[in-house]
Amino acid sequence: MLKAVLFDWGDTLMEFVYAPELVAAGHRAGLAAIGREGLPELTEHFREEYEPLFWVPGTIEEIEYPQLVRRLLGDFGIGVDETELGRFLEAEHDAWDPARRLAAHTHPLLEALRERGLKLGLVSNAFDPGWLLHRDLEQMGLAQRLDFSVFSSEVGTRKPHPAIFERALEALGVEPGRALFVGDRLYEDIRGAAEVGMTTVQALWFRADENPGGAEPDHQAFTQLDVLNIARRLVAA
Repeated sequence: MLKAVLFDWGDTLMEFVYAPELVAAGHRAGLAAIGREGLPELTEHFREEYEPLFWVPGTIEEIEYPQLVRRLLGDFGIGVDETELGRFLEAEHDAWDPARRLAAHTHPLLEALRERGLKLGLVSNAFDPGWLLHRDLEQMGLAQRLDFSVFSSEVGTRKPHPAIFERALEALGVEPGRALFVGDRLYEDIRGAAEVGMTTVQALWFRADENPGGAEPDHQAFTQLDVLNIARRLVAA
């Protein structure tokens, strides 16, 4: 019998719309937060030297983003202490708010699943510090609905590595065979969850991933309501 449903975050519970101009906007906001203005060449340097690190296929280890930012600033002779680094990271992160849009039926879906006695979790690849990401969940009203959430920046490894899935399952007290994982990416989400032993659902309401390195999902959901119907059947099985 199904005991828990775990979700990916970006492009599953929340749409993430990448916009290149937000990179520069984030850097401007971060610099302003530590009393530095201008410096457009910082973004150009980031794109050349650091941005490629985010797009290495098959990367399992998560980027230590705070240390990357410290190095980026250091390249321009800007030294920051922990407090200043935190201010930069928070301001930069907040500049990306326009890119984050909660899916329309996320709250009703989570409420309906909880009403059926299911535990709810979130497992996400995200390089920003955990304290900022958990704050996002609070602001979106998701923290109150989730029993546990974990980000790759907190574990040090990214999906599809089993460690991040196992962290969530252990926290929820649920065996993999009694858990459903819902995510949009065939490699990171579906393959990763399947290899741990979870039943998988590919979320298709934002995007249709076709990564040949991924795995075939057990189910497909074209709407968030489809997830609820799948969960209902598995609870009754």
